Amino acid sequence: MNKIIEMELSEISNLIQSGKLKVCVIGIGRIGLPTALSFANSGLYTVGVDINPTLVSNINSGIFPLKDEPGYDAIFENVLKDKKFSATTKIENIVPYSDVILLSLPTPMDQNNIPIYSALKSVGKQLHDLLTPGSMVIVESTVEPGFVEDELVSIIQGSDGRLEAGKNFGIGVCPETANPGQILNDFERLPRLVGATDEKTANIITKIYKHVFTVDLIPMPDCKTANAVKLTTNVFRDINIAFVNELAILFEKIGIDIMTVLEAAKTKYNFQVHYPGAGVGGPCLPVNSYQMLNLAKKIDPNLLSIVKAGRIINESMPQHVINLLKEGFLESGKNIVDSEILILGVSYKPDVKDIQLTPAEPIIEKLKILKCKVKIYDPYFKSTDVFGIKTEHNLVDALSNADAVIIITAHKEFHDLDPLFLKTRMKTPILIDSRGVVNQHAAKTAGLVFRGLGRGKI
Repeated sequence: MNKIIEMELSEISNLIQSGKLKVCVIGIGRIGLPTALSFANSGLYTVGVDINPTLVSNINSGIFPLKDEPGYDAIFENVLKDKKFSATTKIENIVPYSDVILLSLPTPMDQNNIPIYSALKSVGKQLHDLLTPGSMVIVESTVEPGFVEDELVSIIQGSDGRLEAGKNFGIGVCPETANPGQILNDFERLPRLVGATDEKTANIITKIYKHVFTVDLIPMPDCKTANAVKLTTNVFRDINIAFVNELAILFEKIGIDIMTVLEAAKTKYNFQVHYPGAGVGGPCLPVNSYQMLNLAKKIDPNLLSIVKAGRIINESMPQHVINLLKEGFLESGKNIVDSEILILGVSYKPDVKDIQLTPAEPIIEKLKILKCKVKIYDPYFKSTDVFGIKTEHNLVDALSNADAVIIITAHKEFHDLDPLFLKTRMKTPILIDSRGVVNQHAAKTAGLVFRGLGRGKI
């Protein structure tokens, strides 16, 4: 292996161009796998490490697991054919012989909304034992500012003096910024942040990433600043969605259609549009807000009250959807108890197969408390088990005997829903649209009992 931390940038350039730089990506899930494939596609031999043996086996058998990531299926086939990429569960066989180790590990929350860094800490302990002096560690996982400098560096270094950051190994960050469902597009157009514990490491990371990605690389003064930028952008979105969600509830009560308001408002040059919905899910926005709150709590618990308020609002939206459903049943004169409710879409965002922190889950739990029978149709989860419910294979069959339909995810398929089609297929024609995908006038004309989040009354 090459001791790149000791090499000049020109030597590293030659190493990269010759394809002799060896890369290891630890964590090959939703973001880690596309990252590893991008490195392999640039000509660098890359090995993905993961604790999931089924995932590793499927990858090595040529089965691409991310069917909802356009473009990466072809890259996957090419790098496997060229023997530039493989996967393994055995970290001990790869890390000692790798020049660059990328960490793309999950950072979820516990039941008290405290960020969990156990995966990163566990790998950090392994790196202490396995890392060869001269190599480079790059953290792509989203962590709160200060975690890398204050915790991870110490874990990797240990107390035996074998490893010292900035001296005989490098450590820095390059937080990922991609959106699931469009990762390749984002990797090709969104600038990346680079921060490190020392200037030489930052320069080496920049050199490597310029070879792999064609986007601008923005230098940060340190790791914590780079991580702060990543969190700030996502927390900003979470807060703005909360604002729009509250507006939606207000406008419902006074007969204003929030979609009309937002479409007009976004014509103003400095208005960044966000849309209301059943809640905010996924591995980023809710987690990132709580990461920022966890940081603030260590400094001053009174700070970031607006972030706390935003979380309360966004986490209340599933209940608001239930309230809209109850209104629909009151208007129809039907009893919600023992009714059959069809959920359209369980993914946390449109056109991806991902249910992490999806608002569909609390909505389903609330429906069960109301003693409703719940059915699920999602084009990305056909004939499988989601939240203990066997999902429907097709929409037509799913609609039969339905007393109400709730649109939770704005998949493309649902934008083409014909209200008259719904009316003729349903047992009781109640439609709750939490994503603004159905024309409310068409819904009323078709004879549906319609409630749209933030749509007012017509």
